[in-house]
Amino acid sequence: MNFDHFKQEIIEYSKTIGIDKIGFTTADEFTEMKNLLIRQEMLGYQSGFEEKDIEKRVTPSLISESPRSIISIALAYPSRLKNAPRSVRGERRGIFCRASWGLDYHDILRDRLQKLEAFIVSKCPEAKVKSMVDTGELVDRAVAQRAGIGWSGKNCSIITPEFGSYIYLGEMITSLPFQPDEPIEDQCGSCNKCIDVCPTGALVQGGQLNAQRCIAFLTQTKDFLPDEFRTKIGNRLYGCDTCQTVCPKNKGKDFHFHDEMEADPELVKPLLKPLLTMSNREFKEKYGPLSGSWRGKKPIQRNAIIALAHYKDDTAIDDLISVMKNDVRPVIRGTAAWALGKIGGEQAREALIQFQQREEDEQVQVEIEKGLSLLQANS
Repeated sequence: MNFDHFKQEIIEYSKTIGIDKIGFTTADEFTEMKNLLIRQEMLGYQSGFEEKDIEKRVTPSLISESPRSIISIALAYPSRLKNAPRSVRGERRGIFCRASWGLDYHDILRDRLQKLEAFIVSKCPEAKVKSMVDTGELVDRAVAQRAGIGWSGKNCSIITPEFGSYIYLGEMITSLPFQPDEPIEDQCGSCNKCIDVCPTGALVQGGQLNAQRCIAFLTQTKDFLPDEFRTKIGNRLYGCDTCQTVCPKNKGKDFHFHDEMEADPELVKPLLKPLLTMSNREFKEKYGPLSGSWRGKKPIQRNAIIALAHYKDDTAIDDLISVMKNDVRPVIRGTAAWALGKIGGEQAREALIQFQQREEDEQVQVEIEKGLSLLQANS
């Protein structure tokens, strides 16, 4: 088989199934990424959501039979919300990050990769292929960078000349000897905007992220949010886009190529108060199709309470008191107690004093104390 010709066939076919960019690289070990991951682990900068075995993350031969090349794909997603509802007093809203607009991107990418697999195997039945999205072992960014999709920006995103960093990535390991593409030269230059404006200083330096401080990671945790981050999270319910929105390479980039990625404004910029009492079933029915629902409703509800405190929304005091009375989860009750203190007012003070006398959970008691201290400091 003429693999140069077949590669061109694959590139042409990819355009017909909604793949916006495709690149090819070798199946060699990702040595540079391995060193970076070892360093990240030593520093305690990993999120904990990653594949634990670093060797598997950088060695295609450990996860696929006779690998000879890797195909990297990218799909561009929208950066601007059409008909975005306004957040006003009494009807404050939270926000899901852009990567969680539309249907879960894992499903969208798997659809494209499955079609690409079928095409390759139909032309070359002896081919062995293994596809993965970011829940797979390999590091998507390392593959995409080496395959010429884009360069690895200082914000730790792959940045493409065509679509900026607003792209989803997936890859396919193959047993076929495709000619690798050339990587793209780094174009960040001396720009440090993403590092300078990161709300929590999570971007330690260009290309190095402390995930433990990253708001995108913190919004997905299920425990009490550490105090220092509560004033930084704003109205974010899931994820954070700051290091992308300030990037000059993303200026004017907004692509609406894929119907599945179009956002329902009421879903991705939802009213906060109704989130507080949503049942598991309601949450799954409403938010289940979004990638931002993968951790369940608890982190979203906790973040919604923090967002109400961020707005100092006094119209939510009754809702927060109801949460403290009725919610069985200490994290939600405790965060509501802190929020009441942040919002302030006599009704909030009286409620916290009442709950202080009856609350049995030690962590919630600590949060009640914090709430009362905030009230005193602001009186």
